[in-house]
Amino acid sequence: MKVTMLLADAAQAIGGKLYILGGGWSVTGPHPTAAAIALKIEVPWDEANRPHALALELVNADGRPVLVPSGPDAEPRPVEIRGEFEVGRPTGLTPGTALDAVLAINLGPLPALALGRYVWRLSINGASHDEWQVGFTVRAAPAGRAV
Repeated sequence: MKVTMLLADAAQAIGGKLYILGGGWSVTGPHPTAAAIALKIEVPWDEANRPHALALELVNADGRPVLVPSGPDAEPRPVEIRGEFEVGRPTGLTPGTALDAVLAINLGPLPALALGRYVWRLSINGASHDEWQVGFTVRAAPAGRAV
């Protein structure tokens, strides 16, 4: 599968197309803000008409899962998104044609992340590739300003 990933302020997937607002950034912060991950997945012809497991995991610069509190007294948990997608073959499509799956994942503000580099890493059916990731950096507040 071929995957295109983009960070955005917001995104929608409607009628097989992605509508992206404020897309293509890679620096954020220092304050928590809402964000979205826009995905275009080209599914090979022979992998259509069956479900595919999808997982997105937020990791830090060392490749370790980012942990956030899950409740007042609960242990921190990794930031991850899991789901399934499936594409069907439309009638009359030329055999061998790749099929597009588009997904827009809108995220509320995450708890404040420390300064540094982070990566959203995608896996499909348990497999991942170096190009199936999109990274961003959390910047410091300007000097002399409170966060």
